[in-house]
Amino acid sequence: MNQRTTNLLRRRLLLGGGSALAGSVLGCQTLAQTTFEQPFVNGKRNVVAFPEKRPLIVLTTRPPQLETPFEVFNDGIVTPNDAFFVRYHNAAIPTSIDGDAHIVKVGGNAAGKQVQFTVAQLRSQFKPIEYLAVNQCSGNSRALFNPRVTGGQLGNGAMGNARWVGVPLKELLARAEPKNSARQVTFDGLDEGVLGGGDFVKSLDIGHAMDGEVMVAYRMNDADLPMLNGYPVRLIVPGYYGTYWVKHLSSIEIIDSVYEGFWMKPAYRVPDNDCACIEPGTAPAATRPIGRFNVRSFITSHRDGARLAAGRAVTVRGIAFDGGQGIREVAYSTDGGESWREARLGADMGRYSFREFTFGFTPSAGSYDLRVRAWNRSGQSQPMEALWQPAGYMRNVVESVKVTAA
Repeated sequence: MNQRTTNLLRRRLLLGGGSALAGSVLGCQTLAQTTFEQPFVNGKRNVVAFPEKRPLIVLTTRPPQLETPFEVFNDGIVTPNDAFFVRYHNAAIPTSIDGDAHIVKVGGNAAGKQVQFTVAQLRSQFKPIEYLAVNQCSGNSRALFNPRVTGGQLGNGAMGNARWVGVPLKELLARAEPKNSARQVTFDGLDEGVLGGGDFVKSLDIGHAMDGEVMVAYRMNDADLPMLNGYPVRLIVPGYYGTYWVKHLSSIEIIDSVYEGFWMKPAYRVPDNDCACIEPGTAPAATRPIGRFNVRSFITSHRDGARLAAGRAVTVRGIAFDGGQGIREVAYSTDGGESWREARLGADMGRYSFREFTFGFTPSAGSYDLRVRAWNRSGQSQPMEALWQPAGYMRNVVESVKVTAA
């Protein structure tokens, strides 16, 4: 069996209605289903093993929206491919792709040439780059907003950190010879719009697209991308929310205007002010496209409500990240923020990666409110009180994990 045939067989993915998934050549796996209760109102979810995935928390099946169980983030800095979250907007997603022969077209009205590349050519004709980078859904943690907002009611698991390998986008754009009039670059994938906002197309300013870090990736954690994470190639925009990380990338256009398709305007906009927030019940005076991550940190080793042994030393672990400045410091509190000490940072795996931290304490009998707060190298940090906005994006409040020792 040749490599092309192997790719075809490995990548056939048949999605059935409801929570049922048809067996496939991925192994005709039996999809065990359980339920999981998220820590918010109406938080009961099915947990289902989709093809190429371990059991994940299901928000919807058409299109697939799958959340990573939070305990996965305590297993290591890198999120395994089979545990990585999935977010689609359109139900018409590709179910069979010949990876090597898949074509990415580069053109547009501000391109001097119209060119195209197969994935095989991307692998063989360009020097690859690689880095660790977090992909986080704009609506990660949306269900925790108060007052509640509309949209997919996600917990904290719509994020993941992976090692990406691919071609710098600027190398592909250079082959198309951008004109002096170029202002933006648009990106489209193989998924198709059926209802609502139509085809999912995103854009970046030409300077951002040419920065040398934006990548067309064909490897994820030393393997091909899973089908549900964009096989065979996807856009990687490090430090930016996952809405820009277009899956099954097939078309790149250099344009001489600012793109204002639905998924850039009115969708995925935030209040245009310093905090990207407003008071509940009000409307923003102006909006802008969502952009870089703000600073976040989470305790991963202990769940809210955990019971500890009094008098026994405890090691608490967690992760922190931001939009690309890199994490400078993490502080921790065991008394609900009344006092703070510095946590120990783990190895720096790159400015777009999760960074691990640890701290220890020995609890006496009683209750403890554990909190962590991160700062990046620009001095940006997290609010102690949650900020609010109507779309439910960019939550980054200092979280509380209450534990009891006895």
